[in-house]
Amino acid sequence: MSSIHSSAAPLFRWPLRVYYEDTDAGGVVYYANYLKFFERCRTEWLRLIGVDQSTLAAEHGLMFVVVRAEIDYKRPARLDDLLEANMHVAKLARVSFEFTQNLTRGAELLAALRVKVACVDSRTLAPKPLPDVIAAPLKAFAR
Repeated sequence: MSSIHSSAAPLFRWPLRVYYEDTDAGGVVYYANYLKFFERCRTEWLRLIGVDQSTLAAEHGLMFVVVRAEIDYKRPARLDDLLEANMHVAKLARVSFEFTQNLTRGAELLAALRVKVACVDSRTLAPKPLPDVIAAPLKAFAR
């Protein structure tokens, strides 16, 4: 999995702090919590581009689901670390999109993620095409 982003690729960055609740008994971030950090980054990016997930569900009957996630753990994060999660859209399709994301502490890469997210009907969970209101800003962030 690549951890290098093209300088031409739009990149969204989200700072975060490691809290006690994020760690295991040894003070190291529990492996599953890296996924939560990455999710928060993607959620804040959606807010930035004007996509409110509650409104998406209520008004359009749509929601996003993760269909695949591949993560490489490089270095441990620890209690009180100040981290940065970043993301960009690596691939955009009719009903899904893929992100690549990195979690860093300063210049040090801690974890790299590639995640595929699909748009589905909130009742049936059947795949649905991305509405134009979402597809347009996604395209602007795609490589």
